[in-house]
Amino acid sequence: MARPLPTQAQEAVLDVIARFPDGASTEQIEANLKAPPNRRTLQRWLNELITQARVHREGQGRAVKYRLGQIVSATAHITTKSSVSAHAEILIPFSPEAKAVEAHVRHPLMLRKPVGYNRAFLDDYRPNETWYLPQAVREELLLQGQAVATSEPAGTYARQLAGRLLIDLSWNSSRLEGNTYSLLETERLLSVGEAATGKGALEAQMILNHKEAIEFLIDSASDIGFNRYTVLNLHALLSDNLLDDPTASGRLRSIAVGIGQTTFLPLEGPQRIAECFDQVLDTAAVIRDPYEQAFFAMVHLPYLQPFEDVNKRVSRLAANIPLIQRNLCPLSFVDVAQSTYISAMLGIYELNRIELLRDVFVWAYKRSCARYSAVRQSLGEPDPFRLQYREQITQVVADVVRKEMSKLQAVGHIQQLANAQIEAQVRERFIEIVETQLLSLHEGSIARYKLLPSEFHAWQVKWKS
Repeated sequence: MARPLPTQAQEAVLDVIARFPDGASTEQIEANLKAPPNRRTLQRWLNELITQARVHREGQGRAVKYRLGQIVSATAHITTKSSVSAHAEILIPFSPEAKAVEAHVRHPLMLRKPVGYNRAFLDDYRPNETWYLPQAVREELLLQGQAVATSEPAGTYARQLAGRLLIDLSWNSSRLEGNTYSLLETERLLSVGEAATGKGALEAQMILNHKEAIEFLIDSASDIGFNRYTVLNLHALLSDNLLDDPTASGRLRSIAVGIGQTTFLPLEGPQRIAECFDQVLDTAAVIRDPYEQAFFAMVHLPYLQPFEDVNKRVSRLAANIPLIQRNLCPLSFVDVAQSTYISAMLGIYELNRIELLRDVFVWAYKRSCARYSAVRQSLGEPDPFRLQYREQITQVVADVVRKEMSKLQAVGHIQQLANAQIEAQVRERFIEIVETQLLSLHEGSIARYKLLPSEFHAWQVKWKS
């Protein structure tokens, strides 16, 4: 969220795009700006506008065009309230306190009070005395998250599922930043190094950086912790080749930054930033409960904004440090809507209220546990979404296998079917479920799609190529 698109530049780009009812290419936007930035900066601006739902991207490769979104307002970064609420409320049961936070951050920007960094929010936290997560919640998460014997070396469980974790966490964390890669495109990028057609280089770089950072956490499980070595190197890996100033990678910021679509003004002054950064790390390091430790990092690292950019990404991976070290199920942010996560962070920034982010964290962790079969307990009732779209999911999985589609072909086919048969507000979730089913398909699960072993084996040859 740091280093937002300047308001004047934002409006200038939107004005240019508005002149092209059929969509504007990158070249057309560049040519019509009075003071065009370099191509890389322009692409970053466009990606930020897409994240805010003020611009939509259509087409692939050289045919990519940008159109104005349907809503251009102070709350456009959260798309429409109705579509977000429909997605979030179906998935996450918010507490009344969380709903109050969400209601506040959905007010137009002009109606929200400007606030600065509140040092007392950090100073008032007393490790192992203050608790953001109630004891009952921590015990429940531990019950679901225990995966291997506590006597196993640090990182044992993460190494066992490294292949799956690299894809899931890289994709979900990047998706929360507005990255448009699909799950299958992410898997192909990470497994064979093939970038998706029509997607920008910055998106591929973001995903590859996540892979490097996750591997660092797993490979160094015995040495990592809430210290400068770990967190600065996490930032260096996650921000590699993504910052306007390459020397800022892995370093605390010495400049002021702003955050788009919020009234929050981050702390300024290199000495104060460094002092608070060390306090955040020292506090986190002595928290004994791994879930409280993880959540504390998700709250206070992005709130401080210690780096010029990539702060939220650092916090999401840093939250996994105690989980990886203690062989607990990692947190991969499965099914968390980007708009919900943004609202939760705005609640931290503007109100110092943790309830919405806490509900997201707890729910997302339980989903991660289910994903990795870390516990024998189920989440309860069958997923109503999968039940509702069972026929369409079965149809598209069977089509991909019977037609012996490669991963690249499957991406296009799934998107085409989703556009034709699935409502726009739930289309992303449908695509994710289908892609997950394909990635986990094996000979022991093909009967549910009425597939024959011969069809499955023929498809596997093409799928793995």
